Amino acid sequence: MRDHSPNQGPEGPVPPVWTGRATNRLQWLPAVGGVACMALGVALAVKSPWTSGIAPLLMAVIGCLAAGLLVLFGTLAFVHVAVRVDDRGMEVRCGHIGVPRRRIPLAHVVDAHFAPSVTPRQWGGWGYRWRPEKGTAVVVRRGEGLVLWLGDGRTFTVTVDDAESAVQAIRTLLRRATPPAATSA
Repeated sequence: MRDHSPNQGPEGPVPPVWTGRATNRLQWLPAVGGVACMALGVALAVKSPWTSGIAPLLMAVIGCLAAGLLVLFGTLAFVHVAVRVDDRGMEVRCGHIGVPRRRIPLAHVVDAHFAPSVTPRQWGGWGYRWRPEKGTAVVVRRGEGLVLWLGDGRTFTVTVDDAESAVQAIRTLLRRATPPAATSA
């Protein structure tokens, strides 16, 4: 899954490509709750046991379906995260359809650091998070993570397995992208 070797291509060594992911199986529990809420909405629509009129029934059905869909898709989007690092930058894709997605060009990255313990509590919960004093994060589970320091002074954090290897790959790519300093004679 991970390729860190400098393979030879037609134009010289091919830069390393690193891929990784993190999964949170506990996110399936709220997803089941979303499905249950949608099932309740369908059951209300089909059986319509309400005798107080169509408006309250319609509001209950639409409310259950909307809440169920929001919970279902909101949680499934953060069941897992996939990260890809290559010579163009880092791409983060969430969930089964890859949305939300964030691409950070390598030119915007100043440095990368390993975070041994990233928790949802630090960021205010699971998901795609922004905190003015910390930056932006994609947190799908507690554990190790990758922190990018960006050129605009902000940070981007993502929880991913084997984050230390990702940091090494990014630092290697940054060294390759930075021309050697000229020495004056």
